Amino acid sequence: MAGRKRSKRTTVKDIRTILRLTQEGLSIREISERLGLSKTTVATYQLRAREAGLSWPLTAEQDRDEVLKAAVFGKVGRPPRDLAEPDWTQIAVELKRPGVTLILLWQEYRESHPEGFGYTWFCNQYRLYARRARPTFTHRHQAGAVMQTDYAGQTVEIIDPSTGEIRTAQIFVAVLGASSLTYARASFSQRLPDWIEGQSRALAYFGGVPKSIVCDNLKSGVVKPLWFEPTLNQTFAAMAEHYDTTILPTRVRKPKDKGKVENAVLLVERWILARLRNRRFFSLEDLNVAIAGLVFNLNSRIMRRAGKSRRELFETIEREALRPLPDTPFEYAEWKSVKVHPDYHIEVDKVFYSVPYRLIGRRVEVRLTYRTVEIFYDHQRVASHVRSSQYAGHVTVGEHMPKSHQRYANITPASLIAQAARIGVNAAILAERMMRERPHPEQGYRSAMGILALRRRYEQERLEAACERALAINAISYNSVHAILKSGLDRAKPAAEPVSPAPAHTNIRGGTYYQ
Repeated sequence: MAGRKRSKRTTVKDIRTILRLTQEGLSIREISERLGLSKTTVATYQLRAREAGLSWPLTAEQDRDEVLKAAVFGKVGRPPRDLAEPDWTQIAVELKRPGVTLILLWQEYRESHPEGFGYTWFCNQYRLYARRARPTFTHRHQAGAVMQTDYAGQTVEIIDPSTGEIRTAQIFVAVLGASSLTYARASFSQRLPDWIEGQSRALAYFGGVPKSIVCDNLKSGVVKPLWFEPTLNQTFAAMAEHYDTTILPTRVRKPKDKGKVENAVLLVERWILARLRNRRFFSLEDLNVAIAGLVFNLNSRIMRRAGKSRRELFETIEREALRPLPDTPFEYAEWKSVKVHPDYHIEVDKVFYSVPYRLIGRRVEVRLTYRTVEIFYDHQRVASHVRSSQYAGHVTVGEHMPKSHQRYANITPASLIAQAARIGVNAAILAERMMRERPHPEQGYRSAMGILALRRRYEQERLEAACERALAINAISYNSVHAILKSGLDRAKPAAEPVSPAPAHTNIRGGTYYQ
């Protein structure tokens, strides 16, 4: 059917990954989300692997592609023969046990009935039975399974003591599923840096990492809020990878998908923000100190139904279930995709950083932190620089340069000067100075090429006059020439006093050289 999305084809590499992650204790759902495969597919290949006697790690013989294919894929398409129907009453009873799922029960059913019904039929038939029997079911979050996060609807005003300006602080809230241990923190926005910091600080406060993080479809963190295949912001995805957890954005306008944090937000508004309503705050730090004290009190209060505080429940059932935090906290970084210029540099925030010259013309991924600029090509890091604040400056590593700076696109200093000479003497001199006055001549290629590109927009006489004026005021840059042309200063009369000639230099050949 036209427009229908095709499912991902399972490869031998996927089978190896399924076996490895199963051995590490990941659930079928977690494996499904990591590999982009359906839960039915993961469960089916787990069953086939067990039937074939495969387990991780594989032996050298089993790890051969042809052997693994024959063992796992060889039974695809077999017709069902053993059509014994499960005992649905017993299935309903088993489902009430902690951690028991339909997939697990189906796997056990197929182990005793290898040619029995498939998983889809199994689930559909159980749902029909459940609707007839109307069994009651109470959802309980497993310890260490989930952390839910969101922002509160209420904000807090912060007054700048020097100007009197009032800013509103947003309140980030996080809660663990099993113990309901709650965390809250204020920030000045809901933009990606504050969103990432809130997640990282919440994990540090809990002292561990849950298997998944359920969050709202915040625009700064979720690019495409699709329920089945959400697309995360690259930085948010990198944070999840750093903490080895899974991000599960909720559906749009479906608050029940994160009911735990919705309740936690109400508690924060009633037990924390309501108590701060008459206080004035003059800094974000003061507000967070006040919030931290009230969060401590909230987590120490005895809950009527549980008979214990959130902190006691956390210490009893959830702390040990959390995965350990990584050695270092996640460092916020932004990602950009840029193209390598002919001078084997990339431009990031008006600063130019070098990459290996073999990547000229390629598109690379750039990871920006407050201190570093890392460049990746084909998922491999090819360069790393200390981030510079020098406007229009160049950061160049000698190893990135070619042995000869004339290996790409037949562009050389001589060819650029020759092309500029067709405009006029001043254009040629300006192009030569652009390359000579850079630490490396290739760093001036882009500026010289920019001067040549102006021929398409301005008359030759005007461009030559603009170059002459730029030389006169010692403004040796493309931006200066462009500004002169744009403002019409190339048509203005020259100054009454003659402009001093450029100092003698072996690389400046004089006007007669270009005639």
